[in-house]
Amino acid sequence: MVQWHYMAAGGNAEQTSEEQLRQLARTGEITPQTLLWCPGMTGWAPAAEVLPQVFSTSQPPPLPSLPGAPGHAARRCHVVDYEVFGDDLQLVEVELDPGETVVAEAGAMNYMEDGISFETKMGDGSNPNEGIMGKLLNVGKRMLTGESIFMTHFTNNGAQKRRVAFAAPYPGKIVPVDMSQVAGDIICQKDSFLCAAKGTQISIAFQRRLGAGLFGGEGFILQRLSGDGLAFLHAGGTVIRRELRGEVLRVDTGCIVAFDDGVQYDIERAGNMKSMIFGGEGLFLATLRGQGTVWLQSLPFSRLADRIFRAAPQMNTGGSVVDEGSILGGIGGLVDGR
Repeated sequence: MVQWHYMAAGGNAEQTSEEQLRQLARTGEITPQTLLWCPGMTGWAPAAEVLPQVFSTSQPPPLPSLPGAPGHAARRCHVVDYEVFGDDLQLVEVELDPGETVVAEAGAMNYMEDGISFETKMGDGSNPNEGIMGKLLNVGKRMLTGESIFMTHFTNNGAQKRRVAFAAPYPGKIVPVDMSQVAGDIICQKDSFLCAAKGTQISIAFQRRLGAGLFGGEGFILQRLSGDGLAFLHAGGTVIRRELRGEVLRVDTGCIVAFDDGVQYDIERAGNMKSMIFGGEGLFLATLRGQGTVWLQSLPFSRLADRIFRAAPQMNTGGSVVDEGSILGGIGGLVDGR
């Protein structure tokens, strides 16, 4: 970045950046006749000669008045700020302006500042004019995904900005997604949604392909997120974002976190019969193709739970630990009093 020197009032030379020069020009602290200098110049020169753009008053043309043109359509979602803390056991702290609301899964809240109130509701609140039948329908959809039928709405009722934090339910990463920058809706696995700005519609998406629903690792019911605000997903392990430009991506089933509407999701056999049986990658692989964005996780929760279950001591029918005959089992028995 180029550092500029300008001749301030009183004959003192001050150092600043071009952006700060623009601000000084707007406030009148420098004029077109103010002398400027930067490395590479042979001497001081008037600001109007070396940086005429600083004093430009031209304005961009008005945006086209087209239906749905950016800048004309009213935003559906509240505009919130956020900060993610932690590495593998993360939480996201959402900053709410007065009157703003964030919607979260029940039990996801970690802490909230004074001035924020919460209320449990049926639905995401994206349609304030929704009737009782629509709310009941949404409850039925959430039951299909295995989530709680209620969602918690956190609103800043104070006069200043306040923060509320939401914690990840298991080791992994929190993925912020700006829905306004994504082509269409986001399709994600059932348990990946953590929270979102109010106005985000959280519904379900059915997997129409029988094979993908049975063997794709995600089941027949997925979650669909719609809106133009921030949504936060949670995934296990490390999260990778890939941009597809017409190519095909083959993924281990269960490692898909989310993808947008431009991506087609299906399955295919994992090689020949020998590879399917002895390759360790399962019978099928998920295939993603098209134009769009894909989020992948390195450690699905089902895989983590399976490894923990295998490592946990098993009880036999008599109530004793199966591996208590080992040296480590005996030491463990001494520690806990068995």
